[in-house]
Parts: sequence; C-alpha cells; structure tokens
Amino acid sequence: MPQSAAGKSVIVTGASSGIGAATARKLAEAGADVMLAARREDRLKALAAEIGGNVRWRVTDVTNHADMLKLGEDTIKAFGKVDVIVNNAGIMPLSPLANRRVAEWDQMIDVNIKGVLYGIDAVLTHMLARGDGHVINVSSVAGLMTNPTSAVYSGTKHAVKAISEGLRKETAGKIRVTCVYPGKVNTELGLSIKDPAVIAGIGARFNYTGLEGEDIANAILFAIASPRNMGINDIVIRPIEQEM
Repeated sequence: MPQSAAGKSVIVTGASSGIGAATARKLAEAGADVMLAARREDRLKALAAEIGGNVRWRVTDVTNHADMLKLGEDTIKAFGKVDVIVNNAGIMPLSPLANRRVAEWDQMIDVNIKGVLYGIDAVLTHMLARGDGHVINVSSVAGLMTNPTSAVYSGTKHAVKAISEGLRKETAGKIRVTCVYPGKVNTELGLSIKDPAVIAGIGARFNYTGLEGEDIANAILFAIASPRNMGINDIVIRPIEQEM
C-alpha cells in the first residue's frame, strides 16, 4: 500500500536553503511534522514562519556529534518519534589536489561524511527500537564518478554511497535507506567554491540549465511515500543536458 508523508516526523539537515528548504516546504505541504536543522538561525526562523504548520527548527552543526544527538532527542520530544531523516547538508569547495587547499578537504570530510554519519547515529537506535524508519542521504552524481577538481568532493560523495549501502544491508527488513544523487541544481552549493581558477571555469563546465531544489524535493517525497515494503535505494536525478 502506498504511504503518505502526512503525520510523519522528519528531520531535514541543511534546511536553510536549496534542496533542504525545498524538501521542508514539500513535506509540510504534505502534512508532515518537520524539524529544520541548519547553522543559520535567521534563515531557519524565516523558513519556519513561511511554512507554518507543525514545523520546529533548531540551530545545528552537523559536524558536532553531540549537537546532532541533541537534534534527534529534541525531535522526539517535539513530535514523539522520528520517522525520517534527510541528511542533506553538504559543501563543494572544488579545487585540484595540487593546490593543497587542505582546510577545505577537512571541511568536506567533516560536513559531507561525518555529518551523514552523525545524522544516522542520532536516529538509528530509535528507529531500530521502533522497527520502522527511513534514512535518506543526499549524495551527488559526483558520488558515481570523478572529474578534475572534484577528487575530494567526489570522494566524500562516494563515501555517502558506501555508507548508505552498508546501512541498507545492516538494517534490511527493519528500516528503509535511500541515497539521492542530484546533478546540477540551482542552489547556493557553488558558493562554497573559493579556488579562483575553478570559479573562472565553472560557467563553461556547467553551461546548461540546472534543476531546481523542488525537483529533488519531489523525488525525496516520492521515496518517503512509497510502500513500506518497497526500498527506493538509489535515485539519480539530473538535467537532461548533463552528461556527467
């Protein structure tokens, strides 16, 4: 039987903009209870006011394990349960390895990998105890291949793919796991690129129309609303012009 997002309690990280904000809007429209998590308090307040409905928000640093555990606890206190977590927070400061932007490597590993692991840890024990739950991890098409300047970013997104598949196998029959691989999406993600040479060439590299956050949000909502016995394990979604 198809499910509905109505009445489900959902955590969305990286909820202050882009895919996260679009997903939160779609979930609230569908009747879900939504916990918005991100670092920018002003954005969270504004989004919660815009959405209305049964929405809460919490300033959260996904790279802080204790903070993520508290996010899970606060969501259970607010809504009585966590049905779904959308681990969406991510950054993409592309650069060639030879440019030695080591601080950016560390940031990507912390946000893109540890943030997902900490999100899983915040809800997994609760979900297993309930015998129900859905972990949705947002990777990237960069998690399916690698290009020049994306070695570290792709590495982190390949890790999200591996983590998702490992979790799926470890929890088979208990919870559902979905990994989403967006292509080019018109969000603020590109603003995390600081390497001048990469910034100069990015327009020619991605000279086609990107998708909108709502497109990815619709795919996430589809996975959430799919029948309980159906595992929507991988969703690849990109513009039709995108070859990568």
